[in-house]
Amino acid sequence: MPDVPERVRRLFVTAGEVPVRQHLLIQQAFQRHVDNAVSKTINLPHDATRADVAQAYRDGWTLGLKGLTIYRSGSRPAQVLTLGVGEDPAAREFFTRCDPGACRL
Repeated sequence: MPDVPERVRRLFVTAGEVPVRQHLLIQQAFQRHVDNAVSKTINLPHDATRADVAQAYRDGWTLGLKGLTIYRSGSRPAQVLTLGVGEDPAAREFFTRCDPGACRL
C-alpha cells in the first residue's frame, strides 16, 4: 500500500512479508507451552518452489513442531485474504446470518 509510510510498514508487516524461519520460530515459541499441536499458517510467495516448501517442513520437524500449514499465495483460483486498496471490507462478508429468533442461547 503505497500511501502507508515506510516507518509504519516496518512495524506492521503482513504475513507474506514474514520470513519462513520467523513463522516457524513463532510457532515453536507457542508449541513449547502446550501439549497439543499449534496451528499457524506459513505464507509463502507465489514464486515459492517445491524445494522451499520441503525446506519449511524439514525446518519445522527440526524445531519439534507437531504440525505445519503452508499456503503459497495464488495457488488457488480464489483466496480468502484478498482486499484491494479502497475496497469496502464489508462487501466481502460471505458468512451466514442466523434468524435472531433461532440464535437464542
